[in-house]
Amino acid sequence: MAVEKPLVVMGGAIKSPPFSTDGRREAGYLLRMLQLGESIGMPHSRPLPAIGPGCHELRIVDQTAAWRIVYCVDEHAVVVLEVFAKKSQGLPRSILRTCQRRLAAYRTILGEEEGS
Repeated sequence: MAVEKPLVVMGGAIKSPPFSTDGRREAGYLLRMLQLGESIGMPHSRPLPAIGPGCHELRIVDQTAAWRIVYCVDEHAVVVLEVFAKKSQGLPRSILRTCQRRLAAYRTILGEEEGS
């Protein structure tokens, strides 16, 4: 039996509102799958290597918005780096930088070198 990974939230929140109840449930279900070691691919998740190794975004289509949950899976945890409503094509540069800083902070907490 696989060991469940903890969920570490470094930024953002998944709650109703602004998520609808169904959107929040879908996000929770997908995050739970990740915690249990499942691999999620398109259309629900896509890789974001520009942030770092193991980084992806969950895609949640909600009643009022298309949500993105940027996360990283490593040997220790599933780390949520940011939650935001998708408003443009591509990942906004500000979100990219924020996620990179949060990932570096997480690694510092673990005592790991950046990029390892």
